[in-house]
Amino acid sequence: MGRFYQWEPFTDVRGSQRCELNCRPIGHRFYVRHTEKVRDGIPCEASSQDICVAGQCLTPGCDGILGSNRTLDSCGICGGDHTTCKLVVGNFSETDVPIGYHRILEIPAGATRIHIREMTRSPNYLALRSHNGKSIINGNWAVNPPGRYEAAGTVFVYSRPGNDRQEGESLMADGPTVEPIDVYMIFQQDNPGVSYQFFLSSALPEDSHREQPPSRPEFGALTLVSPGSPAESPLSHIVRPASAEGRHRIPAGPPVSSGQSGRTRAVAPPPPASGGHSGRSPGTLQRHVRVPPLLPPPPHHSEGSHDYYWRRIGNTACSATCGKGFWQSVYRCISWASQEEVGEEHCHLIPKPIVQEEVCNTEPCPAYWDAGDWSACSKSCGLGTQHRQVLCRQIYANRSTVVHPQRCGHLEKPNATQACQVQVCSHWEIHANWSSCSVLCGTGHRTRHVRCVSNEGAVLRDSDCPSNNRPETSEACDVGPCVRTWFYSDWSNTCSAECGTGIQRRSVVCLSSDADGEAEENCAGAKPAEMRACSGGPCRRVARWYSGPWSTCSSDCGTGTQRRDVICVSKLGTEFNVTEASECAHLEKPPSLQPCAGTSCKARWFSTAWSACSRSCVGGVQVREVQCLTPNRTLTHLCPPDLKPAQKRPCNTQPCLPELDENCQDKYPNCPVIVQARLCAYSYYKALCCASCTHALQRRHAGPSR
Repeated sequence: MGRFYQWEPFTDVRGSQRCELNCRPIGHRFYVRHTEKVRDGIPCEASSQDICVAGQCLTPGCDGILGSNRTLDSCGICGGDHTTCKLVVGNFSETDVPIGYHRILEIPAGATRIHIREMTRSPNYLALRSHNGKSIINGNWAVNPPGRYEAAGTVFVYSRPGNDRQEGESLMADGPTVEPIDVYMIFQQDNPGVSYQFFLSSALPEDSHREQPPSRPEFGALTLVSPGSPAESPLSHIVRPASAEGRHRIPAGPPVSSGQSGRTRAVAPPPPASGGHSGRSPGTLQRHVRVPPLLPPPPHHSEGSHDYYWRRIGNTACSATCGKGFWQSVYRCISWASQEEVGEEHCHLIPKPIVQEEVCNTEPCPAYWDAGDWSACSKSCGLGTQHRQVLCRQIYANRSTVVHPQRCGHLEKPNATQACQVQVCSHWEIHANWSSCSVLCGTGHRTRHVRCVSNEGAVLRDSDCPSNNRPETSEACDVGPCVRTWFYSDWSNTCSAECGTGIQRRSVVCLSSDADGEAEENCAGAKPAEMRACSGGPCRRVARWYSGPWSTCSSDCGTGTQRRDVICVSKLGTEFNVTEASECAHLEKPPSLQPCAGTSCKARWFSTAWSACSRSCVGGVQVREVQCLTPNRTLTHLCPPDLKPAQKRPCNTQPCLPELDENCQDKYPNCPVIVQARLCAYSYYKALCCASCTHALQRRHAGPSR
């Protein structure tokens, strides 16, 4: 009979299978191809622009037309050639920022290929908020998980590497953004630096993005790539002072150049539109804006030097956490087309910028106590004293300097002295006299207890006392030569016969005086007797009840019964005779029937009786039938296979004996009872039950049949 499944699409396939209709039954781990190709126009993958046409996965151009081969340029223009694109690159590097949310950047509308990344991992978090104040990532003091978040008409990918990696958080989006969006940082510790970059079309105003620390003067560095001619300076700086009173944020104007490479000029801000106060602290702060030349157009030659460029992605770790360290700028080779990092061999035609070394972590390190090594202990054993020098030090400019102890007053000063003990003053003590010799005769050994004690009497480890003068703990001893003689036990307490003549026994051995066994020929004199006659008194006839073994329970499951044979046997000396039950009437007769309970009510193995042996001697075979039955006596297969009884066994493996004398016959109807009572040993019963006793004797000689 068939099965019904509820199907769902199965898309975890690759290559040409992406345009097949594959389905998987819900809750199962297999899938089935229903058709070789889906309808034209179906996307090859959920996250791809590729579509299926005639069972093939094809890539349309950015204009949606198959075969146009048109692609987006860096600023998101379909079929563009990068000539209208400006690369905006910057680094937010202010370190001393108060704890909390701070806006560090405004991304304008139309931005593409947005990359925002922490220089190194830190406890700080990047956050994203729309221009109208709506939180998108890590808002309201709640940290969101890494993932994809829609905002400003594009999708931002938020990444947070694991603790085993040094990379910091990052935000990336393809764009273009349809509205401005603000990037914040939740500061908890010093800022390790945040780099950012994105592309803008040259049609957008150049002041459409801003670095935005909300409650402090402007800080950080901003880099713009703007249109220009080859004659322009490769790197110009704009310095914008901002004063405390009557000033407002200065929109970024056109590039300002002095006409000489590397020159810097000051541009005064325009007067404020109103008399409002910006809330900035007094003084003047300069902000540097670097304006490199225009992006080159797509290359049309084979050299490939314009396909790639060097980008500063951050700095190395600071060489010191405090007291003045250094870090170096880090450059990577970047592809203009994908803005992804590639191997440095792609930039081998472009001069790599000179690595810059900058000072970092210049604040003095906290003062600390510096403890020297301990001196030798003042005593070679027992309690003594040792000393060390403890100084207050502080590191600045990579040098450790001794400062006044007051600077370490907030720290607990380490001890300058302490008690010491190289070893305990000790000696050996004989704790007990010599033990007895280990043998009764001949040469042996004896021992005594020696221990290590302190001068105060405490027991110590043996390693705490000198080993070269330790008293001996063992020595040889001689208690004289060993003598060999006969040793014997007492006679047994009972006579072997209940009546008449019997025997008593005892053990006799040859031993030396050290209790070691010796061969009997090594003992002097004749060996004492091991047996002697004894009398059990006059014999008289006694009648007793004899009972056989209980049969198996009549029921394997539930209540059943067990039976046994009970007979009256008279005994006179060593003779036994089965007699009338009245002879034992004066004795309580053992029960011949008793209730029993079967313990197995589960399915179990049943077997028939063994068949007759296929041969009477020289080896035969017995067989039986074995079945697994339930308590209701129905066939089943639930019995344990390893407990299944054997269905075949050998029998009558003994050699064939001469046939019985025809005169050897049973003359008594209860001969099986005589055999069971083991009375065949007596000549009277052996003659009375000749055939049964002879067969029993043959079986004993031949061993059990299997």
